[in-house]
Amino acid sequence: MNKIGVAVCGNSGLDYLEYDKEIRIFRSLLIIEKKEYEDFVDINSDDFYSRLEKNPDLDIHTAQTSTGYLVNLYNEMHNAGYEELIIITISNELSGTYQNAKLASDMVDFNVHVFDSLSLSYVESLMAIEAKKMADKGKSAEEILERLNFIRDHNHIYVTVYTLKYLVKNGRLSNASGFIGSLLKIKPLLEISARGKVETLTKIRTTKKARNEMKRILFEEIKGKDVILFILYTNNLEEMKKLKSEYEAGGLKDILLIPLTPVVGCHAGPGTMGVGYIERKR
Repeated sequence: MNKIGVAVCGNSGLDYLEYDKEIRIFRSLLIIEKKEYEDFVDINSDDFYSRLEKNPDLDIHTAQTSTGYLVNLYNEMHNAGYEELIIITISNELSGTYQNAKLASDMVDFNVHVFDSLSLSYVESLMAIEAKKMADKGKSAEEILERLNFIRDHNHIYVTVYTLKYLVKNGRLSNASGFIGSLLKIKPLLEISARGKVETLTKIRTTKKARNEMKRILFEEIKGKDVILFILYTNNLEEMKKLKSEYEAGGLKDILLIPLTPVVGCHAGPGTMGVGYIERKR
């Protein structure tokens, strides 16, 4: 049986969690006022959101991991004894990371399976953690990919943002037409769709109403399911702690609090929050 190595992109937020350090993380770059920062290494989420809060018009861009870097990573892992690799990326609809990872896989002479999570954040993290556990147990790449397919097809993330300007500016909101002119007045409920896109579910005028609608939909959707629950936060951790308590008072348990990484957060903006679930395999 081949020894299988696992790597995941930094958009997963795995850096902010406890994890097996044999899982490799390849990170995107933040370009702030023309200066490059490697996500988590040079700037963490708290520092980033603090800067963005103070200057909402900060000149920020992102750059995904280069193909050359990924080729070097694959070769380094192969030289470390991994005969086969599983590489997990953020949705191809939200970043060019998947395409770069695929291109890099064509430039090496061993098996590299590039897996499009069709999601981001904790969904990716769990995929990487599960893949590593299975690899350590001697499971085949096919068995691991089957598990990743299950996670990909059995999760849902809902999001609200303080302002849509960041999503629209960076082209990450796929169905914004029809209400661009009233962006500052809209606090819509968004989702990471099954296609891996950020899409609008409903157009709502206040953040409170959007969050109430999110709660209603989430509670209805997970009814009768065995799920892992998580809340995503940006510069609003204390507020999200209160939201967690509110959800727990409604009967939900073991909710994880997960920071949204700077590279993802720069497309969503400060004040963004999300809730999501992943079904456990029966």
